[in-house]
Amino acid sequence: MTHWGSSRGSERSSPLSGRLGRVSVGSAIVCIVDELVECVDAQDRVLGVVSRWDAVREARLHRVGVVVCRDRRGRFLVHRRAEQLSRFPGHYELGVGGAAGVGESYEQAAARELSEELGVRAAVRFRFKFLNRAGLSPHWLGVCDAVLPEIGACDPGEVAWHTWLTEPELRRVLQQWTFTPDSQEIFGRYLAGRAAPALSWERCS
Repeated sequence: MTHWGSSRGSERSSPLSGRLGRVSVGSAIVCIVDELVECVDAQDRVLGVVSRWDAVREARLHRVGVVVCRDRRGRFLVHRRAEQLSRFPGHYELGVGGAAGVGESYEQAAARELSEELGVRAAVRFRFKFLNRAGLSPHWLGVCDAVLPEIGACDPGEVAWHTWLTEPELRRVLQQWTFTPDSQEIFGRYLAGRAAPALSWERCS
């Protein structure tokens, strides 16, 4: 899962992106976006607003939304992160996601990242959350899922390769390939939660 995305992600301009400023470098004007996130406590209650950079640097809890994608046959989507990414380049991931902006729910953050990275708009459903201490810094991780009829135009700056795997295939490659630190736990918790109402792959169209 992409917690912070790529350097491109830090330059997104949206209502959730925080303050947009301009600085001069020689004859060029460079736009700098300081994306803002909500700092939360151990019960996932909002304490205030901080920049993404400060949240990671100071190990302050914040929120991340991720979506586990499956197809109509129930297979899992796995992708490999682009080599130029500054964090976990070339690692495989089970989920697609990123930091939730100010006022953004886990579902909204996951759906936004799904659209930005895979070029897909789909109904995203919240499944569970847990305090994740793997990766760059501790955060609350909200795991959602979605059924994708197809993959759109992937952002090559984020996704180098992707495929669909059955559950047994995914179990095997999780032991063989280099995945991001939280992919194994996301998968384990996702399977453990299958006793809850599940998506109906057959009814999706």
